[in-house]
Amino acid sequence: MKTPLEKKSTTKEIKERFDNDVARFSNLETGQQAIIDAPLMMDLLAHAAAKTTPHAKRLLDIGCGAGNNTIKTLRLLNGLDCDLVDLSLPMLEKARERISKEKSGEIRLLQGDVREIELGTERYDIVLAAAVLHHLRDEADWEFVFEKIYNATSLNGSFWISDMVFHDLPAIQKLMWERYGEYLESLGGEDYRTEVFRYIDKEDSPRSLTYQLALMKKVGFEKIDVLHKSSCFAAFGGVKTRSSQSPDG
Repeated sequence: MKTPLEKKSTTKEIKERFDNDVARFSNLETGQQAIIDAPLMMDLLAHAAAKTTPHAKRLLDIGCGAGNNTIKTLRLLNGLDCDLVDLSLPMLEKARERISKEKSGEIRLLQGDVREIELGTERYDIVLAAAVLHHLRDEADWEFVFEKIYNATSLNGSFWISDMVFHDLPAIQKLMWERYGEYLESLGGEDYRTEVFRYIDKEDSPRSLTYQLALMKKVGFEKIDVLHKSSCFAAFGGVKTRSSQSPDG
């Protein structure tokens, strides 16, 4: 990445881009084109949530976009109450429109930055975060949000992530970035590759899979696992086995 963290896109700029990009996030069959294995990762997140948290009653979808991951999960676990978080009101409204056609419980829209929204303690049995955490910036930002999500997850609840990931070894990062570039060129040619790389550099600040798995452990998740990794994208998560309210939690 060439752009330093302090010069990355602001929350307002990210919101404005997504306000104008709703249609691209509304395809349940393909997901986002620029994400390698997007349909597979959506499917894996939903099935992981359903298998590890069959008792679930309430779901939180952080950076829900147009609702793809919540819809996938509802088709395996009917009747969940769904709290949807996103910067973009048009995204939230599209998500509610689509999710209301599924067998869901109450749908609640929370517009804003997850860092600022009150999530409560042990409120959610399933937490999903798909293609959103790469917008976090410095280490304090990452740790704050992961700890907040841990506290909001119920005992025996689960937290599932799919996202772009970078790599700790520069040689491996270069290798995977080249492979990702080849993938983008196969979709839309060199201009498409250049455009996607441009907005990633301006807007995103991903961390490695190993960093995020270690951070999950640090904030309290003891049972974690990797569902899938391909080039610069991964799906992973875990189950909360200790209460946030316990003396050693």
